Amino acid sequence: MKGWRATSFLAVVTLLVLAISIPASLRDAFDRGGFYIFSRQFLEDIPKRLAGPGRFRFLFQPMIAILLGVRSGLADARKGRPPYLYGVLFHTGVRRELVRSGFESVANLLMMGILLDSLFQWVLIGASYPGAALIVGPALIVLPYSIARALSNRLVRARGAH
Repeated sequence: MKGWRATSFLAVVTLLVLAISIPASLRDAFDRGGFYIFSRQFLEDIPKRLAGPGRFRFLFQPMIAILLGVRSGLADARKGRPPYLYGVLFHTGVRRELVRSGFESVANLLMMGILLDSLFQWVLIGASYPGAALIVGPALIVLPYSIARALSNRLVRARGAH
């Protein structure tokens, strides 16, 4: 129950920060004639994210996601589940369970990635764009987690086969 409260609190804070960002983002989209996430400015701001005060998170968040993925992949191998990405894409019988367990593993990390991206946008570029936070934050988490979970499962199963 304690973990659920932390997750709920993090979800509320993340949603609040995104909601606060929406009016300025919409005003900017109207002035610009398009959304930030689809603009050249978004691509030009990426180096600012990599060089600014929040650059450590580009290493830390994927590293934590990889560790969680390896832990989940080992559990999958012990339970005889297929590798994560393969199971999600092609095994309808275990798809729901794999997606649920994946989300449970990374929910807080995922919300933290979105929240940090939104906050660092304010610090680095002077505005926060919810669309960019919803793309960049999860990209740092979901891809490394999914790949690490699938590879660790395959490695354990391959070692057990010999």
